[in-house]
Amino acid sequence: MRTAVIGLGSMGMGAALNLLRAGHRLCGCDLREAARAAVIEAGGSAVASAAELPEDLEVLLLFVVNAQQADAVLFGPQGCAGRLPRGAVVICSVTMAPEAVRALDAKLQAAGLLLLDAPVSGGATAARAGSMVVMGSGPAAGFERAMPALEAIAGKIWRLGEAVGVGSTVKMVNQLLAGVHIATAAEALALGIRAGADPATLFEVISASAGSSWMWQNRVPHILAGDDTPLSAVNIFVKDLGIVLDQARALTFPLPMAAAAHQLFLAAAAAGHGARDDAFVIRFWETLAGINLPVPE
Repeated sequence: MRTAVIGLGSMGMGAALNLLRAGHRLCGCDLREAARAAVIEAGGSAVASAAELPEDLEVLLLFVVNAQQADAVLFGPQGCAGRLPRGAVVICSVTMAPEAVRALDAKLQAAGLLLLDAPVSGGATAARAGSMVVMGSGPAAGFERAMPALEAIAGKIWRLGEAVGVGSTVKMVNQLLAGVHIATAAEALALGIRAGADPATLFEVISASAGSSWMWQNRVPHILAGDDTPLSAVNIFVKDLGIVLDQARALTFPLPMAAAAHQLFLAAAAAGHGARDDAFVIRFWETLAGINLPVPE
């Protein structure tokens, strides 16, 4: 299958490499030369601009940062929508508001293209392993044509109906939980450090106890290792929890936990930590309470 991935970050790169491993013809698109080189080394081709993508694509996967970038790579001055053959499928795995993906769908339909609203979960590890969870909604014809590509990148594919926007709604709920869990894990670890507990021992005990969570077990090791390499950055949750809160506001729906978590990520970003791994929202408590975080030996 002739495929392309725009956005070769941790998630998009994993998708691209798994498409190549599955035997698909893959073109990667990213502004960063190193990312393009990685795709070429794995056996694909790569371009710096969406306007340079091949004209015979069957499936295009979007792993850009936000709705504005998604619209730009499709319909901007260097966009590729006009190069795609009618009937091609755009798999939008960008975390965005449901109304934003519906607006994108309307423009793609007018161009004779199919959209799958298909955000993903699982992080960089699942992306590399080809085991991401896809929360997909969109036309049956789109799923049928794109299923070989989806199966190459995902361990679980949820088909949530034909209405575009449902996938993004489900991802919104997932991001609410993910953001709150990361912020709470950081808060709990910071409290333990301030109270004198050994951080590594605390991690092991909680991991085996009822207070554990997937985010505790996945993110706290980043803090213990002093590794703030952004597999998913603080700024991502500034954006994603912002989407959650905007949607809740439109529904007149209170979200006190999500609002508190959003403020913590905002505080960490304001202090200059926005590009760090999202676990380093703990820098908020480091600054506020004067705790000493673990440092690598």
